[in-house]
Amino acid sequence: MTEVSSLTGRLLVATPALADPNFDRAVVLLLDHDEEGSLGVVLNRPTPVGVGDILENWAGLAGEPGVVFQGGPVSLDSALGVAVIPGGTAGERAPLGWRRVHGAIGLVDLEAPPELLASALGSLRIFAGYAGWGPGQLENELADGAWYVVESEPGDVSSPAPERLWREVLRRQRSELAMVATYPDDPSLN
Repeated sequence: MTEVSSLTGRLLVATPALADPNFDRAVVLLLDHDEEGSLGVVLNRPTPVGVGDILENWAGLAGEPGVVFQGGPVSLDSALGVAVIPGGTAGERAPLGWRRVHGAIGLVDLEAPPELLASALGSLRIFAGYAGWGPGQLENELADGAWYVVESEPGDVSSPAPERLWREVLRRQRSELAMVATYPDDPSLN
């Protein structure tokens, strides 16, 4: 797959027609997308579990709400850290313990001491599990109209109101997608 066709760093926004309950109104940040498949995290599924309950050392660096997010239905017993490093551009050297994914967004090595990143972090979210697709699977879902693909913004990772993220991401689009943000939660009540 050429770099131009990679969707790494972009958002998948579930269409109202997507029937999978795991992804109802989901906003997924793609962390990796190539010919071997795709991997991302759902940005708008907070859990009641505090970050300190599972990763005590990272709790003080996690943004509000300070809870673990369900990153997807795969490997729920694993944790991923996604962080924004302000000013983190491709030309700059990445801080130890952080690997750039796209622009200022990157993955945190949760095995590293939090002190390595504390001064550089703009925001941090911890995800239990992830969303994954095998080779060609995401492309098939895109062709079936299950997802809208839009540009991400660093603030998407740390939205203080994750329950509103689906509508907010759609509303900021400069196309007919902005109208989809008004789609009712239950169209049968309309």
